[in-house]
Formats: sequence, structure tokens, C-alpha cells
Amino acid sequence: MKKSLLILSFCVLSLSANAQNSTKTDKIKQLLELTGSGKMAIQMMNQMIASLKTTHSKAGDEFWENFKKEIKAEDIENMIIPIYDKHYTESDIDQLIAFYNSSIGKKMIATMPQVMQESVIVGQNWAKQIIEKSQAKLKENNNLEK
Repeated sequence: MKKSLLILSFCVLSLSANAQNSTKTDKIKQLLELTGSGKMAIQMMNQMIASLKTTHSKAGDEFWENFKKEIKAEDIENMIIPIYDKHYTESDIDQLIAFYNSSIGKKMIATMPQVMQESVIVGQNWAKQIIEKSQAKLKENNNLEK
């Protein structure tokens, strides 16, 4: 009898934990949808394919169009879910969903591609300045290799 109760208790706890995990997973999926993660992944894939087209021009447009049909945003989202699950509690996910549903959260999602694009340009310019400054210092100290 005690053994049966122990097994039954274990089963109930397992089902409860699984249900909580499923709820958290659903919330993570909702968060990824809100933030447009899948759309961003597809955009990145399209950029990669454009690059691959130039190096594999024999394949032709039809090949690449058929290849694109095999790629699904859900695949990358399913790979990302465990990462969010590892780093965020369900409460964290709830708060992030609330934020991204707010007007400022929606604005952030809408403007993020432009902010990132402009940030990359600033970062490239900064890197160029650092390289130029290091080259000047190396030359000044006679440490410039030829």
C-alpha cells in the first residue's frame, strides 16, 4: 500500500512539473512571437542564402526557392526555448511578455532593426578609429611591422 501511494505521488508530481514546464514553454513561445525572433531568423536565413547564391551560382534560383521552403522559423525557435527556460523563470517570462505588450515594448520591437543597423555602423566606425589609433601609436613607437 505504501509503495502504491509512493508511486502515485511520484506520478502526480511528475505530471504537475510537466504541466508547469509546458505552460512555461508556451509562454516562451509567446515571447518569441512577440519579439519577432522567428521573423529575424528568416531574415538572417535570406541573407545567408543570398550570399550562398553568389558562391553556388550553378544551383539556380529554383533550387534556392525550394531550399527556402524547407527552412522553418519554428526550428530555430525550438532550439532557443531551452535557453530561455534555463535563464528565465516563468515569472521573468510573464514580465517580459507584459513589457513587450506595452506601448514602449511595441516601440522597442518596431525600432530595434533600425537601432541595430545604426549601432553596427557606429561600431564599425569606432573599430576603424581604434585600428587607426593603434597603427599611429605603433608607428610612433617604431613597432609597426611591415
